[in-house]
Amino acid sequence: MERTVGMSRPELIQVADTVARDKGIDREEVFDAMEQAIQKAGRSKYGYEHDIRARIDRKSGEIRLARYLEVVDEVEDELTQVTVAQARRKNPEAEVGDYLVDPLPPIDFGRIAAQTAKQVIVQKVRDAERERQYNEFRDRLGEIANGLVKRVEFGNVIVDLGRAEALLRRDEVIPREAFRVGDRVRAYIADVRQETRGPQIFLSRTHEQFMARLFAQEVPEIYDGIIEIKGVARDPGSRAKMAVFSNDHAIDPVGACVGMRGSRVQAVVAELQGEKIDIIQWSQDPATFVVNALAPAEVTKVILDEEKHRMEIVVPDDQLSLAIGRRGQNVRLAYKLTGWDIDILTEATESERRQEEVRARTRAFIEALDVDDVIAHLLVTEGFYDVEDVAFVDLAELTQIEGFDDDVAAELQNRARSFVEERNARDESRRVALGVSDDLARVSGLGGASLVALGERGVLTLDDLGDLASDELCEIVPSLSESEASEIIMAARAHWFDGEDTAGDSDAGNDDAQTGSDDAGDSRTDD
Repeated sequence: MERTVGMSRPELIQVADTVARDKGIDREEVFDAMEQAIQKAGRSKYGYEHDIRARIDRKSGEIRLARYLEVVDEVEDELTQVTVAQARRKNPEAEVGDYLVDPLPPIDFGRIAAQTAKQVIVQKVRDAERERQYNEFRDRLGEIANGLVKRVEFGNVIVDLGRAEALLRRDEVIPREAFRVGDRVRAYIADVRQETRGPQIFLSRTHEQFMARLFAQEVPEIYDGIIEIKGVARDPGSRAKMAVFSNDHAIDPVGACVGMRGSRVQAVVAELQGEKIDIIQWSQDPATFVVNALAPAEVTKVILDEEKHRMEIVVPDDQLSLAIGRRGQNVRLAYKLTGWDIDILTEATESERRQEEVRARTRAFIEALDVDDVIAHLLVTEGFYDVEDVAFVDLAELTQIEGFDDDVAAELQNRARSFVEERNARDESRRVALGVSDDLARVSGLGGASLVALGERGVLTLDDLGDLASDELCEIVPSLSESEASEIIMAARAHWFDGEDTAGDSDAGNDDAQTGSDDAGDSRTDD
């Protein structure tokens, strides 16, 4: 039976309860820290090589100190181990793996031992407090925190959150915003990191979600999930745009966020130091969404290019500066909010550009088909983009053009096909002369003119093409989109990987051949 020597310390219970309550950590963690401190003092007195353990009774505060010896078959360390035979002299039921416990008298803490114990307890309590802080604020990531400015260091603001300190870096502070010690601060918990010096809590007042969280506090419909904030774009301290959507068709999301006489939005504006906020209706249709995002500018036409994820926005001449905004702010925020590349054109510019395109396409038809400008203009007006369209379109579509009978349509198509064939022959001859390989010519997506352009830039083989970046290929062949260029380059690189497989198979074949040769040699030896 285990005999213990203990010393009752009721005051330990009071100390543990007080520390746990003041530091906001678990009572058991305080007891663990105390036990480790007493254990360290015991080892200091009896020798660090011994396995000395301390135990504090959680009800009486009694301290028990004992030396533990592990029961083993063969002793390797006499100070921490004992054989089964030796152990059974004290405990007849002792088995391998058990521990023989030798009680030690309670130690009288000297000044050094007491100081060491205090350091261990303080460190353990500090570690427990840091872990508690990290877990608490990790769960609060993405929320708004309220605190007081404790100090300001080189523009960085140290904020007291009550049970922890947080850092508000100067680049996360709204421009022209100044804080003094004692000021109350509201900020977004942007990041929580566990570092060697303890948990680091980083705040932000420029984060897009800070504004979204402020609106969630001011607008009950957002908190309840009736209204969703689909996106936020900010130029901190100057202007912002927020897209909202209502799951209830009876509720106007923009009006709900603005509030009666602007009361709700003004509360957020005041917190953000006068930042102007445009609240817009979110739409599933990209064109409508972009038009809304460019408010207050009026839009007359939208030209959508889904492949390049780009939109051309046409506005009245007097709306150009409003659509772009001061220093491009309005269009930049609209881009950040929608994710679409936006080009702003005036009606006059767009009309002039379209007219130039029509003139260029008309001239191309006149030269290629040897027709007058009336026929060429009719083809352009009906949506024919180039000679290939005329050469390979269904003849019925040509005959439907006003003034084109069967004979005229057939003649135009014959001329178009002849032109295409002659041009392809010229391109093929030029390709061969430039030394562009046949393998490269077989890559899907590259026409004769594209191959000639590549040859003129020294791209002659599949390897040359595979070494290009997609933007370089787009520069050589402007008609290609970024995605098309990427696909062509990957197709050109395919043989690299095929070569690896072939080499592997070849190596395997060589191994097999070598094995066969060895077998044959062995056979000859046996003979």
